[in-house]
Amino acid sequence: MAYIVNPDVVHYACSCGLLKPISRLYFCRHCLELRCGFCVCHEVDSLFCGKCLDNRTSKEAAERKNKCLNCFICPSCQQQLSMRSSTVKSTEGGKESSKVVYLICLWCRWTTRDVGISDQPVGNNRWPERDNVYANRLHGIQERYKALVLAEMQQKLEKDKKRQKKYVTYTERTGITAAMIRKKLGIPDVPNPHLKNKINEAEPAIPHEDVDELPEELLTQPIILTNITTLDQRLIQPDMQPTVVDKLYPVRKQLSVKQSLRCRSCEHNVSKPEYNPNSIKFKIQLFAYYYVPEVRIFTVEPLRVEKKCELLLKFVNPTQYQTTIKLLPYYKKVKADFEAVKQETDVSLDTVEDSKENVVKLEVKEVKEEKPETKESKEPTSLTSLPSLASLSITRQQSTTIKPRPCDAEITADLIIPECSFILPPRDDAAEYDDTADSHNYQDDPKVVVHRKCNKATIRLQVIPKQMELGEEVVVAFTMQHIYTTTSMENKEPIKTPLEVPVFLSLGKVVGSQ
Repeated sequence: MAYIVNPDVVHYACSCGLLKPISRLYFCRHCLELRCGFCVCHEVDSLFCGKCLDNRTSKEAAERKNKCLNCFICPSCQQQLSMRSSTVKSTEGGKESSKVVYLICLWCRWTTRDVGISDQPVGNNRWPERDNVYANRLHGIQERYKALVLAEMQQKLEKDKKRQKKYVTYTERTGITAAMIRKKLGIPDVPNPHLKNKINEAEPAIPHEDVDELPEELLTQPIILTNITTLDQRLIQPDMQPTVVDKLYPVRKQLSVKQSLRCRSCEHNVSKPEYNPNSIKFKIQLFAYYYVPEVRIFTVEPLRVEKKCELLLKFVNPTQYQTTIKLLPYYKKVKADFEAVKQETDVSLDTVEDSKENVVKLEVKEVKEEKPETKESKEPTSLTSLPSLASLSITRQQSTTIKPRPCDAEITADLIIPECSFILPPRDDAAEYDDTADSHNYQDDPKVVVHRKCNKATIRLQVIPKQMELGEEVVVAFTMQHIYTTTSMENKEPIKTPLEVPVFLSLGKVVGSQ
């Protein structure tokens, strides 16, 4: 798990131009492109509580303000609170009464008894909550904005009614309106309470010139920081924002979300979890480190300006098929992509110009040929039905195509890339513990391939840092071309496709020039 414990020094270029580690990228099997979090659509599948694992519908979550009614978190350290039971003896005769429970944090040892909250009987999970002093004002503001929304909707409906219609409605024919029908049936016409002639204005905040003086305790007594709440403790309760520790109340736990990710280009899912909150499995799991070879920095010599430094990279094949990797310069990949995009735009512009000329010719031809009007000639002719425009395929626009964009990262070193390619065997979990399974005869160049084991290979490269100041970061880039193998339901034979992925490496800082 080197991509989790190690720092982010190896980045892959997404199709949108952003640099991300391989653990934060997705691979679309239909587009055959890398996608980051900005290149996919996020869709909410389910809402659930992370502690009690109860599912909630979107309506229930909105009514409860996306919080669980049964679970609480500590207002001091934001960890989960647990219940502890105890017995209380009655004052009369010393007999034991029913058991009671209280909340305690197993991390910072905060309890509900510290702030004076009484213990609750077993089975009653309704803990007291503090009343917000600004509740009435907030309710008035919400009602005002609801009235504004309804008023705007009513104005929009009235404008739509005033527009000229191409057909006559039943009301216009008979003159009977909905108000007349209600009056004839004896139903009172009750207007919407929010739709009034005048919307109630919210009470504005009134400034006061008389401000209370600071208490003398702030100037005479020493400040005890342990009794004052931190910024996080105040923001977790925005309605109260307590200033002292004695006013911290338990906070209801917010609901968690299970979301599915969909590619913006082809609209296929790249990640879809199970609906059950108890399960951590995925129905669709197209993470990049399952399909794209992983690059790790093995060792690098001290970097000196305009001096050759040895760089050892380890390549790992995560798939169950053998792949061939070839390293290419980064500028060739970018140049080829932009030439392809330019050709596509030129072709699209030519087709638009040709379509305009064809339409003009058709109009001129129809004017010259005067024929008697028939039922067929009166019908409007669609553009797609014309023989000259049928080849242009004027149809509904397909899903968005993401054009390749260059990366903004500055390359500060040259990389000497070998011309030969190397092979990575498929992944075999059992071979990790078998030393006799490393007998491969791939006829590698010993100057390039240093070491092999199972599905891993270590490659030697040369880096030459450019002229820069001492202590600046050295960044190199190359394009990794690998063979992606997949199978389909129609054709069971594996299909091999060469793919190219730009890779950026942060090798460290320059130590000197000699």
